[in-house]
Amino acid sequence: MKKWVCTLCGWEYDPEVGDPDGGIEPGTAFEDIPDDWVCPVCGASKDDFELVED
Repeated sequence: MKKWVCTLCGWEYDPEVGDPDGGIEPGTAFEDIPDDWVCPVCGASKDDFELVED
């Protein structure tokens, strides 16, 4: 399972969970998240996330 981790705060985006508070439905691939979405913890941009293989 692919997950994405914020390099600034360590928050993990899990596509199975999404970010419901940020308007991202569960099942949404990271690539399909709008470019203006930000990390819900620290406000980092999508560019500040790195792919990690679970």
